[in-house]
Amino acid sequence: MTKIFFTGFLLSALQISVAAQPTPKVFTSEDYAFAEKQLGTHTNKLIYRSGVSPQWLPDGRMWYSTNTATGQVWVVVDPTTGKKTELSDRSALPKEAAGSRTGRWGSRTEAISPDGKKAVFIKDWNLWIKDLSSGKERALTTDGTTYFGYATDNAGWTHSDRPVVKWSPDSKKIATFQQDERLVNDMYLVKTKVGTPELEQWKYPLAGDKEVAKIQRVIIDLEQSKVIRLKMEPDAHRSTLGDDVNDGGSFADNEWSADGTTLAFVSTTRDHKQATLHIANAATGDVRDVYIEKVATQYESGQTGINWRYLPERNAFIWYSEQDDWGHLYLHDLSTGKLKNRITSGNFVVSTIWQIDEKTGQIYFEGKGREAGRNPYFGHLYRVGLDGKGLTLLTPENANHLVSFSPDNKYFVDNYSQPDVPAVSVLRAIDGKMIATLETANITALKASGWIAPQPVTVKSADGRWDLYGLMFAPPNREAGKKYPVVNYVYPGPQGGSMGSRTGAWSFSASNRDNQALAALGFVVVVIEGTCNPNRSKSFHDACYGSLAVNTLPDQMAGIRQLAAQFPYIDLDRVGIWGHSGGGSATTAAMFNYADFYKVGIAESGNHDNRNYEDDWAERYIGLEAKLTDNRTNYDEDAVAQHAGKLKGKLLLAHGGMDDNVPPYHTYLVADALVKANKDFDLLIFPNARHGFGENSNYMMRRRWDYFVQHLMGATPPKNYKMGELGN
Repeated sequence: MTKIFFTGFLLSALQISVAAQPTPKVFTSEDYAFAEKQLGTHTNKLIYRSGVSPQWLPDGRMWYSTNTATGQVWVVVDPTTGKKTELSDRSALPKEAAGSRTGRWGSRTEAISPDGKKAVFIKDWNLWIKDLSSGKERALTTDGTTYFGYATDNAGWTHSDRPVVKWSPDSKKIATFQQDERLVNDMYLVKTKVGTPELEQWKYPLAGDKEVAKIQRVIIDLEQSKVIRLKMEPDAHRSTLGDDVNDGGSFADNEWSADGTTLAFVSTTRDHKQATLHIANAATGDVRDVYIEKVATQYESGQTGINWRYLPERNAFIWYSEQDDWGHLYLHDLSTGKLKNRITSGNFVVSTIWQIDEKTGQIYFEGKGREAGRNPYFGHLYRVGLDGKGLTLLTPENANHLVSFSPDNKYFVDNYSQPDVPAVSVLRAIDGKMIATLETANITALKASGWIAPQPVTVKSADGRWDLYGLMFAPPNREAGKKYPVVNYVYPGPQGGSMGSRTGAWSFSASNRDNQALAALGFVVVVIEGTCNPNRSKSFHDACYGSLAVNTLPDQMAGIRQLAAQFPYIDLDRVGIWGHSGGGSATTAAMFNYADFYKVGIAESGNHDNRNYEDDWAERYIGLEAKLTDNRTNYDEDAVAQHAGKLKGKLLLAHGGMDDNVPPYHTYLVADALVKANKDFDLLIFPNARHGFGENSNYMMRRRWDYFVQHLMGATPPKNYKMGELGN
């Protein structure tokens, strides 16, 4: 009798326990469709009169187009009065508006001269020129050979048919190089197809390789049909700003004098620790060293643009330096290299020189972090004299400002916004005086669709030293007392960050990748700009120099914990992480080294082992390969795969089989280590996809949503939901 009663009690208790458990959510296609409508392809259609991209007319007026609730309109503005004339028909614009602006590139394989009459292109490893009126072509060089060609753009993860050149202002000379890759190692990828595999092979030097790409600088004089080789040793294939001598579609770190008689350029050593400004005589090839800066970590000439400038008419040059821990401008004597005066100073960074008015001696630049109490990533336009006097803020609103100047430099259009505050577009005189408000973004329809703005957040770094900034995207229809799982989107840089590296990264965006969409599915999405990323002080940026294994992860975890203390609906027991490229590497590091915090990870296209990555990027932030004890190197210490045995949670690895930026072998190494460690994991390969997945991106997004829904939320996703088929 007692035994029967006891058994019945256990069964009753078990039934009560089971009944008390919440039923796992089963997502429908309608749920995913609501989330998909939070993507930019849909939200952007619900934002009206947002942003102005000015087109300037010969008579000084400007025009632009904008979308309204009733359709597209065209607006003509007289900047002298600020008067706007709105047109409903594009054909009503002044006839001068019909033409398009002349760009530097004709096709993707030609570089057009400043006078628009000539184009250069690469043929059989030599540089050729074409007369655009007659179509006549001729070779400018004849001694180019395989992997020792002129103006070639094919080193590392960048490999194209574009010529890398710098035209002189008078279109009579070209600065370029003969690139030597004859001893550089090859990279191989194999296309997936029916029949015989197709091999893709190109030069891809790895960090630590003995031989890397080098350039022998030349000047080509078109009038004399002469190639002048500069009298100097070959340079490393480096720039002062990015991975490539072809930064921004041009031969980076080169500036001609107005008359084309001299060329200023900066050489960067392989380890990025020394930058040297040279002046070359365009007629003789003689080279004079003007100024050298050496740093303990890595030298860069700016945050979002190259900021040194050649001012031969003033016998001066502007140099960008972080010598006092902040990125600032300095004026030096061109003859001696000696400092004349500081141009800017203070606890902020000069990110980009927009223009210099040499007649008035005024510099217009974007600065970040100067205005107290504001997000230090917000860009503002300033004016200052070359003598360092008269620093003036020209865009006073507390926002991120994106500016565009008129051709005569009398006016500029200012589009300003915050991540959670839509754009206002204004026209200002060059002195900052407001002329007219052009547009104010209307997001009424966006809000009506169920969209809610992300929340800007500020947290402390893991070591308590710095304030960190980011965004939090919360589920739109939260239930009182309910906790929600966290998705941590991460990109550790150090050349960019989780918010992105472009100038407008901190401007208004209704979607922010698919962060808004994931929030609509019921996740709290956290994006934090961690330590070691740019646009702050040098000590902030260099905090991880020499090792990329940390990947800002202590900052991410510290920030999420701080947010959980502030927002009780955040569930610290269910934290996931995902990222692409560097973010993919950070994700595997998180899942291996911080396995008790991160439960689910999705690592896309990750550079998990920088011994397998392009030399320039890795050697810039880790340094040259150095031997440590027991035959290990500093690069061995950073390899993620060695920690695969620590995995506890659910991990999805994804990569493109034809990724020519981060080759898929990075992910294969991690997969191999996980197999050897007897760990369960998931692997997704897109056989013919490049680094960004291309046409497979929507599929990857859906699989990402499914993975977090299933493994982080404990719910069931709709089966085989197809992204991209929604209408308006």
